[in-house]
Amino acid sequence: MRALIQRVSEASVTIAGEVVGQIGRGLLIFLGVRLGDTLAEAEFLADKCLNLRVFEDAAGKMNLSLLDGDGEMLVVSQFTLYGDTRRGRRPSFVDAAPPEISEPLYEHFVERLACGGLPVATGRFGANMAVRLVNDGPVTIMLEKEHEDAPERSNPGSK
Repeated sequence: MRALIQRVSEASVTIAGEVVGQIGRGLLIFLGVRLGDTLAEAEFLADKCLNLRVFEDAAGKMNLSLLDGDGEMLVVSQFTLYGDTRRGRRPSFVDAAPPEISEPLYEHFVERLACGGLPVATGRFGANMAVRLVNDGPVTIMLEKEHEDAPERSNPGSK
């Protein structure tokens, strides 16, 4: 499962001219679900998003999470986070989970975020959405949680 997180001063999702989700200061979270992902990955990433220290403290350091202050979250499903462009020029989405698997995991992720007690807005799963945002910083972070039976990736730079 992947979450592309952007710290925003405002963000919204519009479908067919209607605003369906809108936030002020907080995090815009694009969520991609991979084949094999489970509730465990959704819970891990939701907790990570809630506690991610990307907001500045009084000294100007990124030392505060959403839970340390007031903020909101806007979650948008985005299967294209699993687009594979290693071959050819058209992305392959074979690693992305189909809607019957990804939608319940997306909903569980949103519910887990809501347990943090902060406002959570969403887009509409599977819809063609227009996302508007003002990136604050800019701060953009990619979080990923591989499912337990996923093959290990080697990191040539690690020892």
